Amino acid sequence: MGVLLTGCARQGHPEAADPKPSVTGTTGAAMSMAPELLIGSWTLVDVADPGAGTILRLAAGELHLIGSHCGTLGGSWRANDEGVFLADVWSASAVVVESTPGCEKASQETPGWLRSVTAYQSDGAGLPVLLDGRGQAVARLIPGATPPPEPDKADSVLEPPVVTDEARRALAPAVALPTMLVPADQRQPIGRWVPKSGHSAAYLELTADGEWHGSDGCNDQSGRWITAAGGTLLATARAITLAFCADSVPIEQWVTTARRAGLDGTALVLFNARGDETARLSPTS
Repeated sequence: MGVLLTGCARQGHPEAADPKPSVTGTTGAAMSMAPELLIGSWTLVDVADPGAGTILRLAAGELHLIGSHCGTLGGSWRANDEGVFLADVWSASAVVVESTPGCEKASQETPGWLRSVTAYQSDGAGLPVLLDGRGQAVARLIPGATPPPEPDKADSVLEPPVVTDEARRALAPAVALPTMLVPADQRQPIGRWVPKSGHSAAYLELTADGEWHGSDGCNDQSGRWITAAGGTLLATARAITLAFCADSVPIEQWVTTARRAGLDGTALVLFNARGDETARLSPTS
């Protein structure tokens, strides 16, 4: 199997997600759907970008965009029961990257059409539609796609994704944000935050373009983030090489397991799906 190259280029940020958007341009009444129903191999329909890819494979937290002009791109995705969706592409085949102009950049950033997606709903026929922040349909998903074999494609990518208990837990509804906190929106968390203890070099920075960057103290970390109503926070993380770090702070774990975020005075507080407080960070200025 070929080697996947990963990158962390900064990307533009879509509009904040409307958790209950109205689908424009669909037939029949739009409906909400459980996020685990997104797991599958889907043929992409009505995507504006002709080189965007033909198949979107969504497994448990894992994304593959197949058939793009740079072959198969890899990354991760997040969604919740309120209709919020976030995708992040950060890898590609080393063979394609080395042989195809422009594919090194493609391996480092999410395609524009997928980056614009902030939400999903079921259309009147019960099929998923990916939406932008205005509720406009960006792509329609048709089930039953079969990824074609490629020399550097893992066998697991060819198999239909399975909805596991782990996936159901990861996509389970989140407990509401405590009422004494101010729900974080797409502007309030922007900035640099530091933990109250641990390695002095640990930090989390959330930028206006929907990127986050951080460090556990010794390892650089990054991904994408999005907020929605009620303090909803979803975030992805990119592959990193881990180095041992005494007094390291699990910044990446805090961000990617967070499902709600709120402000307690000046502190940014993160909560997991069960409503447990997992992190409390202070602004640096």
